[in-house]
Amino acid sequence: SSGNCYYLGTDQYAILIDAGIPVRTIQKVLRENGLSFSKIMAVLITHDHTDHIRSAGSLGELYHLPVYSTKAVHSGMERNYGMSKKLSAASRRILERDVEFAIPGTDFRLTPFTVPHDSTDNVGYYIEVGEEGETPVRFCLVTDCGYITSDIKDYLKKADHIVIESNHDIDMLMHGPYPQYLKQRVRGEGGHLSNMECAELIHDIYHKSLKHLFLCHLSHENNTPDIAYRSAEDALRKEGVRIGEEVVLSVLMRNSTSLVYTFSGSPKDSQLTLDF
Repeated sequence: SSGNCYYLGTDQYAILIDAGIPVRTIQKVLRENGLSFSKIMAVLITHDHTDHIRSAGSLGELYHLPVYSTKAVHSGMERNYGMSKKLSAASRRILERDVEFAIPGTDFRLTPFTVPHDSTDNVGYYIEVGEEGETPVRFCLVTDCGYITSDIKDYLKKADHIVIESNHDIDMLMHGPYPQYLKQRVRGEGGHLSNMECAELIHDIYHKSLKHLFLCHLSHENNTPDIAYRSAEDALRKEGVRIGEEVVLSVLMRNSTSLVYTFSGSPKDSQLTLDF
């Protein structure tokens, strides 16, 4: 809930997935990492909770970037007072679940799919990037997920680079400071994936072409990067995976920017396995 924003780009253009942090922060972080804000061609939104949409209106209205999501998500964004600026009809782009769509002027092809959560609506994104005739980069993001569906598994099984929620340790949550109603919400079908549920999902969807696995949306009160990492690590080791050689496993930290990863070549050419 500290703010979610993902940058996925090539040498020519880029997209953002979610915009839960200030635009100036997005620009600053990109600049510090040698990435160009001007290459961003579109913003994709997963759902209408404030930590995912805070700056979506500004990106659409002030920087004239098209903002893509489902009709229901756009309706929820319109009602959310946490957005710094509301989107006009000219900035909104409507996506349909399980229907592939190409971002105009780019080689990004994306498919939104249902992810259960207690927002107005919520989707994950399966994205392929690459020119026709070449092997594409296959990326998938699933966050703020109450429970795993067969569709979610199917999309994750197609991707070589995955961002997946590993929100909480069940024991820490149940014995922690949250009031009972909030514990029930987090554990419910509209809540979040635990480390254990994430590990079980990794076991179910692991495939030989998987190169990067990123754990996201960790709870501050009910998880630690080390606990989340070890849970996913155990799931991969049970599959006989050599972490750092066959798969890069990384935890995306709650209050700091991740490393910049290049989605090409062998995992052992990528940056390290642990970001904390």
